[in-house]
Amino acid sequence: MVGHVTPGLPIARALVAQGHEVAWYTGRRFRAKIEATGARYLPMKRAVDYSEGDVDDAYPERRTLQGLPKLRYDMKHIFADPIPAQMEDFREILREFPADALLADTGFVGAGRLHEKGEAPPWAIFGITALGIVSGDTAPFGLGLPPDQSAPGRLRNRLLYRLCDDVLFRDVNIHYGKIRTDIGLPPIAGNLFDSQRSPYLLLQTTVAEFEYPRRDLPPQVHYVGAFAPDRPAEVREKPSWWADLDAGKPVVMVTQGTVANDLRELVRPTLDALTGEDVVVVVTTAGGKLEGPIPANARVAAFLPYDDLLPKVDLLVTNGGYGTVQMALAKGVPIVGCGHTEDKPEICQRIEWSGAGLRVRARKPSPEAIRTAVRRVLSDSRFRARAASLQAAYARHDPAAESACLLEQLAATGRPVYRNASDSVELATAPRPKL
Repeated sequence: MVGHVTPGLPIARALVAQGHEVAWYTGRRFRAKIEATGARYLPMKRAVDYSEGDVDDAYPERRTLQGLPKLRYDMKHIFADPIPAQMEDFREILREFPADALLADTGFVGAGRLHEKGEAPPWAIFGITALGIVSGDTAPFGLGLPPDQSAPGRLRNRLLYRLCDDVLFRDVNIHYGKIRTDIGLPPIAGNLFDSQRSPYLLLQTTVAEFEYPRRDLPPQVHYVGAFAPDRPAEVREKPSWWADLDAGKPVVMVTQGTVANDLRELVRPTLDALTGEDVVVVVTTAGGKLEGPIPANARVAAFLPYDDLLPKVDLLVTNGGYGTVQMALAKGVPIVGCGHTEDKPEICQRIEWSGAGLRVRARKPSPEAIRTAVRRVLSDSRFRARAASLQAAYARHDPAAESACLLEQLAATGRPVYRNASDSVELATAPRPKL
């Protein structure tokens, strides 16, 4: 999916520019993007190759599910079931391309399992959503609860982890345990995604100021900032209304990203909420179908160059797509988050916790709730100030260069790469690794 691939493109580009051999195993729709970085594209042969546009065609049972049952289904069948096929593809690849390190996104589980069996080099993760590792200071990932380091809070967290593992996701853990047995691995305590915590290196694509503080944060977790997006291929020139963004009115941008493309969920209620308001509303549909009238103060396009657009935006209204949120905060844009599915509650809760915006908690936010949140964020300068503070934190990072340097260390040493490590690795004359 786009959100699982796009963050890795700058990393691949930086590694290739530094002379490394890079091969990338992913879906066929990304071949041109992969090859444009200079990396070698490797197709999925045994694993299911689908995208966000046809996931329900690949897994038709999903169509009838909502909420927690849908999340459990996805964890079992979209993330866990492909593990054996991914591992078979990896084995074939590694025979021809003996890599020195593997890098996988958070949801690509087979890479770590092949290393666990001793058949792959050290593996790293790049985070494509909020950090979800188990911690005594946070509730389980997915519940959308703020952190709590107090004694009562840590007790709450322990009880919630027990509830999730033993009740809510018990069938998922049993399903994952059977897959582990089938591929020759022992059962584990915990859950599917906790097994995605690489012991070597985790590149988290945000800043520490946006993520929950954890006193037990593993030393191999590195915050590397936010990756600037590639310009969408669909954008050849700016729309005719672009100058309206400089007319002196607040600019409110609304998007649901590329996956949650039923625009009745957020885009339509936001347009209804802001009709007649003294703002310019910019909508990106990502190809979704927008029904109903377009207000006079709204401007609509399928895709827009975010790197040019976000500096003109005063507020983002979003369902909480991680990449979009990171891009907005890196430009100092406060946010109203309205997400309620997948990882969205976690991301929207972090928006509110960080002080950079508000979270609208309704499953189907009403125009009135959106209008109230938008008015409050636009009128209270503290949200803009906090977003500006986060922007300064993002500006201290060079995500692609930092990620490439950390991966070089992993490939050169085969050892975990810890924060503030005193034994830094000099690679100027070292052989260029394969990644």
